[in-house]
Amino acid sequence: MMWLEILSDGFFAAVAAIGFGAISDPPMRAFPSIALLAAIGHALRFVLMQWGMDIASASLCASVVIGVGSLLLGGRIRCPMTVLFIPALLPMIPGMYAYRTVFSMIMFMKTLDDPTLGAEYLQAIVRNGFITFSVIFMLAAGAAAPIFLFNKRAHSLTRDKKYLRK
Repeated sequence: MMWLEILSDGFFAAVAAIGFGAISDPPMRAFPSIALLAAIGHALRFVLMQWGMDIASASLCASVVIGVGSLLLGGRIRCPMTVLFIPALLPMIPGMYAYRTVFSMIMFMKTLDDPTLGAEYLQAIVRNGFITFSVIFMLAAGAAAPIFLFNKRAHSLTRDKKYLRK
């Protein structure tokens, strides 16, 4: 049963990443790599969270894998890293936590007269907002890490004429 959950998690992340990628109009040759990176990254985060890791740390590990994968696959398909890793990371944005943050903000403003409810909503704002911020920060840091670690190789993907879009 666990394998089916991992595969379905990766599959749906790949479908979402293809949709996000289509918005930015990458070359057609980039779509299989985008789907593969999203599937591997999201499935890895899912597995790490099942093993007890928190969502922010699991997102960092998954985004590093996506960043390194985009570096390797970008050279192979002659495409900049950002074209590959940005759509692959978008399915990992913690939308439910962001929604709960905004919902709690609205409810906090509606219950200004009740200090007990206000304190609960304020606590929910801080908790969900912190989780949202930390996950997005970890996603950005993990995806950017290969750019800093392999600076020359990463910049060659966007500077060499052979890698430009045709």
